Amino acid sequence: MVKVGVVLSGCGVFDGAEIHESVCTLLSLSQAGAEAVCMAPDIPQRHVVNHQTGEVAEGQERNILVESARIARGEVLALENVDLQELDALIFPGGFGVAKNLCDFAFEGTDCSVDPAIEKLILQAKEAGLPLGFLCISPTLAAKVLGPNHGVGLTIGEDAETAAAIETMGCSHVTVAADEIHVDEAGKVVSSPAYMSAGSIAEVAKGVDKLVQKVLELV
Repeated sequence: MVKVGVVLSGCGVFDGAEIHESVCTLLSLSQAGAEAVCMAPDIPQRHVVNHQTGEVAEGQERNILVESARIARGEVLALENVDLQELDALIFPGGFGVAKNLCDFAFEGTDCSVDPAIEKLILQAKEAGLPLGFLCISPTLAAKVLGPNHGVGLTIGEDAETAAAIETMGCSHVTVAADEIHVDEAGKVVSSPAYMSAGSIAEVAKGVDKLVQKVLELV
């Protein structure tokens, strides 16, 4: 059975992994007969956001791995326990946790830094020839890690500022609809805008399913 690592960044669109995108990814993998292996860094998240108000909940602290376990129903690996040789591909759902916890793009833009374990994971997967899937805001992570030496085509929706940031970091931006994907065949990188453009979970689900199917084709 094909095993696909699903890299989570917490739980919740404003401070972690986008739940709809994450669940759609897990569902599509299951329906395709692939095994999802959820993983996340075992470190504190940048901050906690009240998802009703959108405000930062001052004084609260949460762990990315523990929060990711909510989506994974408890079955989630700390990154240090991941054996990349046991995986056939990686997919990164979106959510601001990608831009706040896995890197700090949300605060530093193109000058952002990436969590060392995440950067190592992506580079080792690239060197091993594993297909990589990026949803929503997560292509910014791909651009920062792969841009300097492995420039690839990536989606980010229709946000001009973020698209320009992807270009600045060494990758090319490609505009596609929310329910479509872009495939960088040479780099084996697949991306879809998801909620960067989508107006409904139905649009997201279509794009995610296409991404999952293509990633599995590239294995």
